[in-house]
Amino acid sequence: MSTTVQSCPECDGRLRSESTERVCSECGLVVARDEIDRGPEWRSFADDDTNPERCGAPLTRSRHDRGLSTEIGRSTRLTGRKRRRVARMRQHHKRAQISSKTERNQVYAFTEIRRLVGSLELPDHVRDQACSLFDQAQDADLLRGRSLEGFAAATVYATCRANGVSRTLGEVLEAARADEDELTAAYDALNRDLGLPTGPVDPREYLARFASKLDLATDVEARAREFADDAEDEGLVVGRNPCGVAAACLYAAARERGISLTQRAAADVADVTPVTLRATYAELSDR
Repeated sequence: MSTTVQSCPECDGRLRSESTERVCSECGLVVARDEIDRGPEWRSFADDDTNPERCGAPLTRSRHDRGLSTEIGRSTRLTGRKRRRVARMRQHHKRAQISSKTERNQVYAFTEIRRLVGSLELPDHVRDQACSLFDQAQDADLLRGRSLEGFAAATVYATCRANGVSRTLGEVLEAARADEDELTAAYDALNRDLGLPTGPVDPREYLARFASKLDLATDVEARAREFADDAEDEGLVVGRNPCGVAAACLYAAARERGISLTQRAAADVADVTPVTLRATYAELSDR
């Protein structure tokens, strides 16, 4: 029972709280009692105050079993026969977790996707969407005759394209275990058979990363963003490589500020040729 009484109803004495009771400090009358535990109903046994987790890891799309599997841990306290028996149990448990070739391919591909996402410093939602896309490709029987590494890299690249995340094909290939032909074949199959909502990436998405790699100041990046806005208004980004447009805008802003920046350096950061950069820069200068 809860109450809002601030003083003792018998003697108007001061109330004090003791455990689950409110007691008058003058006459000892128990005014109220609250036996409901207002604290958490879990125990983490590690950090009870700041760690409210009690049900294990959350569900994740980046694992073939959604993260619901159990693991048999290792203990240094076991010796002799018990240790060997637990080792055999652990081995059989791992074998039982993968019941088919489809699941085995998922385990390998999802591991590769998680590694790629970590290497490219991508957010978790890209990882989960890439794993879901691989699952769709597997259901559509697109993996036949193609490498798992290529499909893992292609799903990450396609997810970046669909979400407007600025990662170039060269950056994905640099971190992937597949070559360009494998990635391209897998990406073409995904785009053709699954109808991916992949559109052109906004060149402004690349400006911050390219400016950081070229060690350019923030005012140069801000001016390059204005150039990119003008290029979009004039229709210069249509049919052009967005990386090349971003590099050309940074080069134009650097030249306007009198900063020494070569076309080769700007093109190398964007993974385009200097000819591509010069063509876009010439259009910007003319407009």
